[in-house]
Amino acid sequence: MTSTARPLLNRRLAEFGTTIFAEMSALAVATGSINLGQGFPDTDGPEEVREAAVRALRDGRGNQYPPGPGVPELRTAIAAHQRRRYGLSYDPDTEVLVTAGATEAIAAALLALLEPGDEVVALEPYYDSYAASIALAGGRRVPVTLRPHEGSFRLDLDELRAAVTDRTRLLLINTPHNPTGTVLTRAELAAIAELAVERDLLVVTDEVYEHLVFDDAEHLPLASFPGMRERTVTIGSAGKTFSFTGWKVGWVTAAPALVSAVRAAKQFLTYVSSGPFQYAVAEALALPESYYDDFRRSMRERRDILSAGLTAAGFEVFKPAGTYFVTTDIRPLGEKDGFAFCRALPERAGVVAIPNAVFYDDREAGAPFVRFAFCKREDVLREAAQRLRAM
Repeated sequence: MTSTARPLLNRRLAEFGTTIFAEMSALAVATGSINLGQGFPDTDGPEEVREAAVRALRDGRGNQYPPGPGVPELRTAIAAHQRRRYGLSYDPDTEVLVTAGATEAIAAALLALLEPGDEVVALEPYYDSYAASIALAGGRRVPVTLRPHEGSFRLDLDELRAAVTDRTRLLLINTPHNPTGTVLTRAELAAIAELAVERDLLVVTDEVYEHLVFDDAEHLPLASFPGMRERTVTIGSAGKTFSFTGWKVGWVTAAPALVSAVRAAKQFLTYVSSGPFQYAVAEALALPESYYDDFRRSMRERRDILSAGLTAAGFEVFKPAGTYFVTTDIRPLGEKDGFAFCRALPERAGVVAIPNAVFYDDREAGAPFVRFAFCKREDVLREAAQRLRAM
């Protein structure tokens, strides 16, 4: 290779190395630890959905390139889901786009809607692909930090409003929120909607955990608020709801002009993906309400098992209102560096977790927080809790 003074990696990606998920999952394998780091279940989803994928494969549906916007059956099912659950009407032909998971939907939306120099206001801590996608689009991220308050992480609406400038193009909202488990309230979403309308902002909302809300929390799509349907790109995903994360089936619902813009970028990323799985997800979205009730109940029970175990082990626990992650504060354990703590945890306790600092621009603000995933079998969670208590 010819030597050159210029770095090989595009400077927009220079700050992003190997993701923390890859690092910690490799550490879990190397040490034989229980992996509560990366957010994937350790059991498959409904058998009838898996069989639907097998049937599609055998019937030759989706084995070749599917249509660019997604197979009609899935687009129709997505539109029906939004109408049935939220009263939102979308045209399957012009207002729904199937993507390679929510990650591609996020990347395609930001690449399509941003010009270099545009500012994106995002809730911090945020999923790591947000920062990378904003950087790839040449945008500038402006974090608004969710801060601990009375046992949960809360949004300061005054801080959000102050973050918007004349250079702001877009708000990037995630609710239910990964990693904190916060579910934005009706009042908070109404204030975000008013701000977007007042300042004429686009909004991208990541709602992949829409079916994982607990206790008294309620998921409300931002697109359902006054003035928001025409300016909001809503992102959903099958992976988290049906426990088939490897299928990578996500989607966008939005007004025709927004879908057209996102599709213009998406077609040069994967073009199309997950052919047979799209047919299976179409059937999954038609499952009865009892499936979603049982899914929430099961995950709530797992949340409570892990939360109790973490509390007994000495962590301060922020019990999540949504998602399948628990954020903890390690300072009661005499620790303050989440990176060091998580890298040592496999040897100390045989458990892997994720340092929340990777989700912050302000690493100091996130330093004492550590995230654990509870989308695992109950016996695995009990064993992990026992190991942590022994530590």
